[in-house]
Amino acid sequence: MQNRSALVAYGSQTGNAFDYAEELGLVSTTGQGDLPDNSRLFWKSLLRKKLPPSYLEGVQLTTFGLGDSSYPKFNWAARKIHKRLVQLGANEVHPRGEADEQHDEGLDASFVPWSYDFRHHLLTKFPLADGISPILEHVLLEPKWTLALHQNIFNGSVKQLANSGNERPSSIDDWPEPNHQTEAMKPTRARSAATSATQSLNVKLVKNRRMTASTHWQDVRHLEFISDQSAAYGPGDVLTIFPKNFAEDVDQLLQRMGWSDIADESIHFTPTKAIKEGEFYPSPPISLSEPRTTLRTFLTEHLDLTAIPRRSFFSLIAHFTDDQFHKDRLLEFTKPEYIDELYDYTTRPRRSILEVLQEFESVKIPWQWAANILPELRGRQFSIASGGQLKQSADRSARFELLVAIVKYKTVIKKIREGVCTRYLAHLSTGAKLRVGLQKGGLAITKAEAQRPIIMIGPGTGVAPMRSLVWERLQWAKEGGIEVEQNTGPRINGVAAATGHGILFFGCRSQTADYFYQDEWQNLQDRMPLTVHPAFSRDQDHKVYVQDLIRQHSDSVYRLLHDGGGLVYVCGSSGKMPQAVRAALVDVFRKRGGRDQKDAESYLEAMEKEGRYKQETW
Repeated sequence: MQNRSALVAYGSQTGNAFDYAEELGLVSTTGQGDLPDNSRLFWKSLLRKKLPPSYLEGVQLTTFGLGDSSYPKFNWAARKIHKRLVQLGANEVHPRGEADEQHDEGLDASFVPWSYDFRHHLLTKFPLADGISPILEHVLLEPKWTLALHQNIFNGSVKQLANSGNERPSSIDDWPEPNHQTEAMKPTRARSAATSATQSLNVKLVKNRRMTASTHWQDVRHLEFISDQSAAYGPGDVLTIFPKNFAEDVDQLLQRMGWSDIADESIHFTPTKAIKEGEFYPSPPISLSEPRTTLRTFLTEHLDLTAIPRRSFFSLIAHFTDDQFHKDRLLEFTKPEYIDELYDYTTRPRRSILEVLQEFESVKIPWQWAANILPELRGRQFSIASGGQLKQSADRSARFELLVAIVKYKTVIKKIREGVCTRYLAHLSTGAKLRVGLQKGGLAITKAEAQRPIIMIGPGTGVAPMRSLVWERLQWAKEGGIEVEQNTGPRINGVAAATGHGILFFGCRSQTADYFYQDEWQNLQDRMPLTVHPAFSRDQDHKVYVQDLIRQHSDSVYRLLHDGGGLVYVCGSSGKMPQAVRAALVDVFRKRGGRDQKDAESYLEAMEKEGRYKQETW
């Protein structure tokens, strides 16, 4: 059995592929068909010219990609990696698979049946030796790390853990003294390896203002943060916010699981096996923000209690109930033939982990296993809305502005749901201090493009990176020696020489309810070559969307893109909007360019290959 091994490699931008990799192994696609940040070095190594075609001869492989079909380059990263590995001599041992975020039943709709087929194929192609059987699915595997009380080192065997565990005294207690900071000064937590923030910053919230009318159904916030650390960013870059669970949710879990008595005891991770010197042993699943973290703090800052549970969650908690009916029901959710039922129970009503545990009340998870069963509370990424002169405060502090829609809605089962991060942001008071991550986005906008005309399509909060870009282009004009002042017509022509003309197509429901930055757009149009076309979908009898305005202004769109060699940026919600925008642009090329449908589509595809059509949706 020593020679039977498999390497599970994954590339993950936001953590999705990381979750699935724990079951198998795969790669996601981000940005314009790009590889996730944490897999780009691997990709670069595969592209070395000195590698011979036989480099991976004898290697058996398969890949599975996670993607979003609203992007033009759907699952591009997984396809590129697979193709390159085969070029280097690897043999495809099983047909590769792909999952689509836009599928009605999510990523599991494709991944679950594919993974079952793959496992069956492996057992058939590489049978076990006589007398050896595969590990059955109902067997609880021992984790590498479990939680233990601060003053103890825990012997975390599966048998002990399943019976709430036994502890033995530690002979070493070398933890440093606690750092007595005020709650406001504490950083939220160290970021996970599954997220890809490239720079960590301490920031202070200085503004948290509602942008929509109080009578409007949705609460959208403009937030401003400042930092005394130096930070460089550009249009399309993102700020990662690490949220915290609300105290009432944490209390509910503590009470439900019977963990209240130790909630305020200091804990740490301890390996379940002795670590031999020189032997590889994986790191703990989560980096604790403080050496004397309590269980309550750990649940508040590190574990996601309100996430929609995945299939693996039901498989794990089934081990911690003595109720046979509950056990059978939980295991049903893990079977491929019940994937529709799992979707109807979890995703469709947006049922949370906490609610599942409340419904299956016989489940009692040992607190030592909390990090092995509950998913990590990962940071959420938001496109930065500030650019140019807005990137710096009056005292020259770095400034970051966000436009955030607060997620709160009623589900099909008439329950109110709230996004864990936007709920956290909505309740943050000015002066609050937190730790954030600053990361490059996928638009890859450079100053070299400043003189080229641009078409920006940003409905809803998708206007955030467009606002950043407009202010940045204004700043580029100033740096080019053009002084820009409001209402100075002749100078606008000067700016046009430094920056190309820009057209912004913005979409919202109503001019009076959610026309974000309305006054600001008017001011900017007076200062630079910018035209803003707002689409108010509910202000008239018939609905009007950004794609309708693209067709309506087809002359100027075609002139900027075809004659002027302009660029297109599409930002906002994934799903139907990006496809509708693409269809509208194809119509423009077809009607104004005298092309047939196929040639018009080819023209847009050529723009993508040239980097003239970029999309960042969420």
